Amino acid sequence: MAGYVGILVSDPWLQNQFTQVELRSLKAQFMTMRRESGRLTLADLPTKIPRLKHIAENLTEQEIASFLRDLYQNLDNDVDFELFLQVYLKLQAHVSTRMGSGTKNSSAFLKSPTSALLHTISESEKASYVAHINNYLAGDEFLKRYLPIDPSTNDLFEIAKDGVLLCKLINVAVPGTIDERAINTKRMLNPWERNENHTLCLNSAKAIGCTVVNIGTQDIIEGRRHLVLGVISQIIKIQLLADLNLKKTPQLVELVDNGKDIEELMSLPPEKILLRWMNFQLKKTGYEKTVTNFSSDIKDAEAYARLLNILAPEHSNPSMLAVKNPLERAKLVLEHADRMGCKRYLTARDIVEGSPNLNLGFVAHIFQHRNGLSTYTRHISFLETSLDDTLISREEKAFRFWINSLGNSKHIDNVFEDLRNGWVLLETLDKVSPGIVNWKLATKPPIKMPFRKVENCNQVVKIGKQLKFSLVNIAGNDIVQGNKKLILAYLWQLMRYNMLQLLKNLRFHSHGKELTDADILEWANSKVRNSGRQGHMSSFKDKSLSDGIFFLELLSAVEPRAVNWSLVTKGESEEEKKMNATYIISIARKLGCSIFLLPEDITEVSQKMILTLTASIMYWFLKQPAEERPSAASDSESGSQSETTSNSTMDDTASESSTDESLSR
Repeated sequence: MAGYVGILVSDPWLQNQFTQVELRSLKAQFMTMRRESGRLTLADLPTKIPRLKHIAENLTEQEIASFLRDLYQNLDNDVDFELFLQVYLKLQAHVSTRMGSGTKNSSAFLKSPTSALLHTISESEKASYVAHINNYLAGDEFLKRYLPIDPSTNDLFEIAKDGVLLCKLINVAVPGTIDERAINTKRMLNPWERNENHTLCLNSAKAIGCTVVNIGTQDIIEGRRHLVLGVISQIIKIQLLADLNLKKTPQLVELVDNGKDIEELMSLPPEKILLRWMNFQLKKTGYEKTVTNFSSDIKDAEAYARLLNILAPEHSNPSMLAVKNPLERAKLVLEHADRMGCKRYLTARDIVEGSPNLNLGFVAHIFQHRNGLSTYTRHISFLETSLDDTLISREEKAFRFWINSLGNSKHIDNVFEDLRNGWVLLETLDKVSPGIVNWKLATKPPIKMPFRKVENCNQVVKIGKQLKFSLVNIAGNDIVQGNKKLILAYLWQLMRYNMLQLLKNLRFHSHGKELTDADILEWANSKVRNSGRQGHMSSFKDKSLSDGIFFLELLSAVEPRAVNWSLVTKGESEEEKKMNATYIISIARKLGCSIFLLPEDITEVSQKMILTLTASIMYWFLKQPAEERPSAASDSESGSQSETTSNSTMDDTASESSTDESLSR
């Protein structure tokens, strides 16, 4: 079964403390610790367990050692995975008991995705999201038998169990993300088909910017409400904020005065732009306060009353500002929104209680319906994007979504802005190569002193050189200054290193030799050749790849059931090429490949993205148990090139110096 994960722990209590994704992550770190010394004892844990970042932020090695001495009589006992988890949970509880005494970074620890807390959901949020789904998916042919969903029940989580609703919702948020030909939509799905839909959904959610490190396919099957609702919340938020950028809404230039401010505006996350727009409109009404959040600053509903009066004065009610009771004012605000024809899925109580998600959604709906900006747009050179700018934008998005998928402490909205203090880059490096970061030399945000940012970024560059990245023209200050091409060059090498390490860890017959781009190229060609098909790629920039046929053949070779060939076009026209490319991406995600490319990356044969796609398919295949692989697709058939592999990780024929290409753009 694609993406299936067996039972990692036998203790039912332990199973309930973690999601499947959390267990897999912890298991990987546990195995790394044990592999380093051949065995793992309780005495080893004080030096090894701080690699789990939230542990390192709150407890020193000495404190962990002291805690374990008090807990266990014999520290020479071997640690198996279940004992490892028990220790981890006890350390969590130990930190929690110290919260009152000002434990360092205690809030960060509580935000850890792994937490043995009781999970609850907001019934108001559930009702709001159900109303949104009922509205936007009402016309869907497959879902119409289930809609409308009753918000007072848990039907949402039952309907979501087959994965179809979540896939459809993603396509509402970002149209075209999932090729609906790849969704299994039979009335009765078998477990394998259901699991495929969940895998497709989660990988596609990551690809549009959702953070799904907490959730696995089993969590959807079991209908874990807080996790499913969390994914739905993120998908809807992405949909509602889609127009909050200068490309979609160029009239937003009204919010700034000059070119420098426009650059700053373009780098802001959509929530910040929405707040800036709201304050811009409120300023016209003489409102003296500045709204800085979608919670406490709008609880009295006065900001809403003024905002709607300026945007739709024809529907205003004089008593809206005169009334003293915030709840009554909130009710009048919602009546005003109704008269405007503005969709809203919150109640007056949600406003006065300061529900941040629902209030953000309400303001976003107001913006979509009537933003009050001028229809005239002055000429802005920043909006005239060249082909080079388009490629940079696509790469930035791919790297941003990849970094966010790793579950770092901060969600980034722009790699050129949000990586400048070096902290998220250090976290990413620690995820890619555990233990490589010297956290004692790192400064955690907020960072007031500029030289501390440079220190963080200097360590980023130093580690890059340690990992044999090509960093001839890159210094820590380039990252601090937001140098786009140099940051992209670094991120490409980091992403590529991560792929190669993942593959190397699965290629036990490589005898410790480094894996190269040429190995990945040969593996793909051998898979297609041994499946009896004629496809071949000469390099990752082979223009013949633009029709998508080779990758469909590769996907069919690694999983014969994956491709429905009756849905494949000849790839002769641009439209046919795009249809094949969209299908390839959805099928790869459906199998379990975590990829962040767009159909254009295939049709235009983007060298870097083609390499990541091929490597992701290879990684998925090698993770499958040998007995579940297609009989003609034994891994040994790609072993011949391993024996002659160069120790160089940069290959001229397959990848042709991708880093140099980035630096010279």
